[in-house]
Amino acid sequence: MTYGTLYLIPTLLGEGDIAWVIPTAVKQCIADLSYYIVENPKAARKFLRQVDCNLSLQEIKMQALDEHTQSKNFIDFLAPLLSGNNVGLLSEAGCPAVADPGAGLIRIAHQRNIRVVPLVGPSSVLLALMASGLNGQRFMFHGYLPVERNKRIIKIIQLERESVRDDQTQIFIETPYRNQRLLEALIQNCQNNTNLCIASNITLANEQIRTKTVKEWKQTAPKVDKELVIFLLHG
Repeated sequence: MTYGTLYLIPTLLGEGDIAWVIPTAVKQCIADLSYYIVENPKAARKFLRQVDCNLSLQEIKMQALDEHTQSKNFIDFLAPLLSGNNVGLLSEAGCPAVADPGAGLIRIAHQRNIRVVPLVGPSSVLLALMASGLNGQRFMFHGYLPVERNKRIIKIIQLERESVRDDQTQIFIETPYRNQRLLEALIQNCQNNTNLCIASNITLANEQIRTKTVKEWKQTAPKVDKELVIFLLHG
């Protein structure tokens, strides 16, 4: 029995021109897929309209996998693959399984000897690191920092110390409506000479990527609430 291939499909990071971030070869690769595992069905249908699929949306079968999906259900998602069909894994934005659901499913696919193929597209984490001017040889992505104020401050101080000790860029994100509070905590608790990159709305028309010292940010702190932001810190 020949199994299908699980394609990991990056999608847009927001409203924009799909030709700017999704290569033609990727669109051709997924044009005939009839099975998808998606984080958000509405966002997935919008993306598939933009890539000009050869199938109608009515012909495409979707299963939803999000942060609430239990791992015991993962094997059900693999049924089309085990029957020989190719399947696309699609996040709501950016790359599947990178700060998004999907890693557990991919791990089980490997265990079942299903071929996993990552496709080319935008990763806000790597694009921000590329443009930051900070250390791209040693870096760590932490996802979300603690929400509770005191725990967050402790974590920020810890990350700054580790960055100095290991010459390592620390990368993290926040829910848009809490961005401003995180930025204020960084400015208030990091050393003045620590470098901080604020990368917002990457690949979108209002993209802004700036690296300054904490001392400089104290004078010109931007408004980042409701924006899609990656924070990068290097002590």
